[in-house]
Amino acid sequence: MTMPGYAGELARRLAREAEAVCRRYLSNGRRDGRYWLVGDVKNTPGRSMFVRLSGPDFGKGAAGKWTDAATGEHGDLLDIIGRTCDLDDFHDVEAEARRFLSLPRPQAVPDPKPRPASAPAGTPESARRLFAMSQPIAGTIVEAYLRTRGITALHGTGALRFHPRCYFRPDRDAPTETWPAMIAAVTDLDGRITGAHRTWLDPAGFDSVRLGKAPIDSPRRAMGHLLGNAVRFSVARDVAAAGEGIETMLSLRCVMPDMPMMAALSAAHLAAILFPATLRRLYVVRDNDPAGDGTVVRLFDRAHAARIDAVTLSPQGDDFNDDLRRFGVDALRAAVRVQLVPEDVARFMRL
Repeated sequence: MTMPGYAGELARRLAREAEAVCRRYLSNGRRDGRYWLVGDVKNTPGRSMFVRLSGPDFGKGAAGKWTDAATGEHGDLLDIIGRTCDLDDFHDVEAEARRFLSLPRPQAVPDPKPRPASAPAGTPESARRLFAMSQPIAGTIVEAYLRTRGITALHGTGALRFHPRCYFRPDRDAPTETWPAMIAAVTDLDGRITGAHRTWLDPAGFDSVRLGKAPIDSPRRAMGHLLGNAVRFSVARDVAAAGEGIETMLSLRCVMPDMPMMAALSAAHLAAILFPATLRRLYVVRDNDPAGDGTVVRLFDRAHAARIDAVTLSPQGDDFNDDLRRFGVDALRAAVRVQLVPEDVARFMRL
């Protein structure tokens, strides 16, 4: 059986369970007679898209077919699975559909013309789609995860979103898994999304070892174009802070809620971060390790060459989230205050 032929059979099997498919992958919709109504194929609440829940296997009025009246888009249940799960490769869509139907892996002959992907995996476009398919973090496991790490200043965190079933593949030959995840948008200086960072979380609860991250190898991964770009909290103008980790920068926002901050996601990317044209002072947020020391040196050299005043912010522990969790917000505020330029204390640090 060729892959397209198998895809057709898979779509028909899904159509026989159309309502169950919709309840799982279009959970923000509801049944209305012979149709499932929802906002769009990304599972947005609304009524403009309808899925036929019953009908023949083929042709006009077939079960499992859907149409979005607002956009004119249409397709089958495989498309819904692919779009709601942000799967760019048909083999991943097939694997998810088989899991839903509890089917064994097929003995398929690779087709010379596989179903085209809507966006190549790992590209900026794929990152933009993943972020668009995710939802705000308020009231989600992402908010609980951040609060577990002592982070309570969650204003202005539009760069963060929640995906309830974000796909994780341990390696190329391993089956794909699904875990809830914190999705962070990586943007350039003009605010365009160039990448995304995923932190997979454990829905079963948080412990003191993983602090809420999923029990998998490498629960953090990035995709897209990262070099020079960052996860941004507020727009940087004349003064900003830049560091490696998302949680590190969010910890500093607990004591400096008005300072624009940038998380570059790694020491190498922090050293190469691009400066806004209006920037005049950069606080370099250091992690307490050899890589962090090397990054400070390289970033200071670049900042001075650009006539930007560079100031180091150093934690007592491994990083500022470690300090926040160990010593509390008042102690963190006191430790950071003495490292700031005096005029920035009054401007950015609230009592």
